[in-house]
Amino acid sequence: MVLASVNDTFVVVIVAAAVLYGTPLLFAALGELLAERSGVLNLGVEGMMLVGAVMGFWAVQRLDAAEGVSLAGALGVAAVAGAATALIHAFLVITLRANQIVSGLALTIFAGAAGLSSYLGNDLNLSGSPAEHAFSGLDIAGLGDLPVLGPILFDQSALVYLSWLLVAAIGVYLARTRPGLNVRAVGEAPASADAMGIDVAAYRYTHTLIGGALAGIGGACFSLQITPQWVGGLTGGAGWIAVALVIFAFWRPDLCLVGAYLFGAFSALPPTLQARGWLTGIPSEVFSSLPYVMTVLVLVAVSSGAARRRLGAPAALGVPYVREER
Repeated sequence: MVLASVNDTFVVVIVAAAVLYGTPLLFAALGELLAERSGVLNLGVEGMMLVGAVMGFWAVQRLDAAEGVSLAGALGVAAVAGAATALIHAFLVITLRANQIVSGLALTIFAGAAGLSSYLGNDLNLSGSPAEHAFSGLDIAGLGDLPVLGPILFDQSALVYLSWLLVAAIGVYLARTRPGLNVRAVGEAPASADAMGIDVAAYRYTHTLIGGALAGIGGACFSLQITPQWVGGLTGGAGWIAVALVIFAFWRPDLCLVGAYLFGAFSALPPTLQARGWLTGIPSEVFSSLPYVMTVLVLVAVSSGAARRRLGAPAALGVPYVREER
């Protein structure tokens, strides 16, 4: 009884919920980080998350298999859907050298809440049905009831633990491996990287597609865990938060985790306060808007090129590379 009361305190509940709500942001931010490290600015993350959410939900409804197999297959479908959407952006900005900002915004409009994702949701008759299977807390080794740490660390879903592994893997990849150092070179000085024999286009394509796949998984976190169903605009602008989060984290995967959980805590505040009856007299919209207010502040703070360079942005971010211009 004492342990239950400790784990039901406001702080513990908020921190545990911050991990839950921050996980889709973390997947999407890690994907955006990889794309930006290669020099590609992807503002189409929101559209990729929505496509991943709808296709992941479709897959879990259609796959007639055990729960674990069905959920793993749904994540795979969401990743492929996100990568396929990212391929459009990659072709436009890398091969055709289109403006990266315009392409990303157009992709979000095309695949976003009023576009492809909603069409697929309606055409596949996904609205109004709960998910056949959904991710839930694993309660590892029965440690979920431990005071404080139990619900935060040991009673999370497989998606949370997968995101932690990705943070570590991407950190090691970028700092300790030759391909990781190559992609950083491509993002900083593509002409010099090309002169060293590094295929700039291949690296940018690869990391943009991986980024789209991770955004698709981030979208599936919504439809398969947070709100296991499909409704139009399910991600609620999380893709834009993920883009700002990469800047907030100084293009570092470990700080993406910290930032994702900070933004996740803002998202967790309204339902937690409402459940405890603490929103009396205060419109819930005030708290619901906090993540987006933070996003705007971050984007305004780094709106100048000088600010981005001071924060550690890749020097060639958003700049098309043309080999003949060396």
